Amino acid sequence: MPNITTRNFSQHAFDTLNQYGLPAVLARIYAARGIQQPQQLETELSQLLSFEQLTHVSHIAVLLADAIAERKRLLIVADYDSDGATACAVAMRALRKFGAIVHYLVPNRFEYGYGLTPEIVHLAATSSAGQPDILITVDNGIASVEGVRAANQLGIQVLITDHHLPGDQLPAAAVIVNPNQPGCNFPSKHLAGVGVIFYVMLALRAELRKRSAFAAGKEPNLASLLDLVALGTVADVVRLDSNNRILVQQGLQRIRKGRACAGINALLQVVKRDFRQVSTYDLGFIIGPRLNAAGRLDDMTLGIECLITEDESRASQLAAQLDELNRQRREIEADMQNDALSKLATVIETQESATGSSYSLCLYDPSWHQGVIGLLASRIKEKFHRPVITFAPGNEGEIKGSGRSIPSFHLRDALDLVSKRYPGLILKFGGHAAAAGLTVHEQNFERFRDAFEQTAQALLTPADLIHIIETDGELDEAELNLDLAYWLAGCVWGQGFPEPNFNACFYVESQRVVGEKHLKLKLKKFDSHRSYDAILFFQVELLPPMINAVFRVQANEYNGNTTLQLLLEHWFPIDSMTL
Repeated sequence: MPNITTRNFSQHAFDTLNQYGLPAVLARIYAARGIQQPQQLETELSQLLSFEQLTHVSHIAVLLADAIAERKRLLIVADYDSDGATACAVAMRALRKFGAIVHYLVPNRFEYGYGLTPEIVHLAATSSAGQPDILITVDNGIASVEGVRAANQLGIQVLITDHHLPGDQLPAAAVIVNPNQPGCNFPSKHLAGVGVIFYVMLALRAELRKRSAFAAGKEPNLASLLDLVALGTVADVVRLDSNNRILVQQGLQRIRKGRACAGINALLQVVKRDFRQVSTYDLGFIIGPRLNAAGRLDDMTLGIECLITEDESRASQLAAQLDELNRQRREIEADMQNDALSKLATVIETQESATGSSYSLCLYDPSWHQGVIGLLASRIKEKFHRPVITFAPGNEGEIKGSGRSIPSFHLRDALDLVSKRYPGLILKFGGHAAAAGLTVHEQNFERFRDAFEQTAQALLTPADLIHIIETDGELDEAELNLDLAYWLAGCVWGQGFPEPNFNACFYVESQRVVGEKHLKLKLKKFDSHRSYDAILFFQVELLPPMINAVFRVQANEYNGNTTLQLLLEHWFPIDSMTL
């Protein structure tokens, strides 16, 4: 059973924030997220880190400004997830505003895999639009050593913009802009791919301004792209440090004012979300998955077209197609998850007999869909609190894996360790601490599984495998109200800056199934006479009379009325004998 613990916070930070005027509950929440001073809560664009701090950004701006002036053909090579799609849309929209001749290409993940490969370079060079003069990668490229070499041989210049961790060798590109490359001192190492290209466009505008490129007309307002930056940043689950929170907050404000691009508005409409109340949850769990569905099941061109079109009618048609793909994705994922869970007992038994324990989980099935294995890995990781890698068939004789990890296990570094201990076992890999992808020969699956398990055992302790649920503690009656729900809904929450949740012991006064798959509850706190409405999604089994619950607070609108509702995230039975 998971352990529930209350987030620690600095008493000094709490006192500082409370004395500044924040109510105690808010001061506690912020202090627990590392906020020391009220200034850290400011989200105005004036507080954004300067693009000048990003290594090589001035160089790439000069190269792009020259290319625009010389009417060179630019081709953006995008990634096939939400970050890649929004990054491509930002680049396309900005470069068109700057007068560039620009097109884009997004690899089909099933044919070409990830990143700027030699095959993608060949595809770009032989396209009907003609060989490009310059390739610009967005959200990829830092590991594309062979792809950049192939482009250089063809006389195509490569400009890399990426945020992924680099390998031992950097590509021989004309310029690389990546806050995580060696020697870059940009204070925020957590920019998403869309954040990196947004900064590049800021630098390019500054360079064009120096050249008096806007003397004859109005200078483009790049703040109009912040809705896309917010979407990609949240959907890519990068850490929401102070700089990313500014980007996301500013993007959310634009969306809430009805100033989002046609594609985001259409996606909100298709899921019946009010743009005036959009939150980071909507970006990460409603809009993001619909964009990702295109890259997972079909072709991310569909998602990119939705984000760059100015035609509201076309945006609506594309949003409807993305919504349908997401429905199909959910069905495929559900089947794969049921299949995986049925096999897990055997998998764990096999690993324990081979290595003496089970600190990780690796699963492969020839029938699984390559585009959904990342989601499957995430679901299994959440259930078992282990590093998980799931594999599906790739190119002939190969299988592709997608992994998700727990906080104490850096997945990309672990794969790097496996690759060095067992040369040739992993054909290629890349990613982050929490998520990574790799390719191995199908015949080597069991060998990789055992090597990965040995690495997990070396890097993890039994304590690391205990799921710790952190909360912001208990709320008294005065704090648990609609005002708190409204305030929380208006803020930016996400990876590294988690949305507040709380815990308490409740009597279950009533419960019923609604919508055939959710529990609607009436709960009364042990230390109070007050009852609260609550919802537990995706469970129909009734709860015991007394529970210890972890919950979030939200404003629930129904039939024109707004009431406080507790959204249960976890619950555990309480035995009356222990009271």
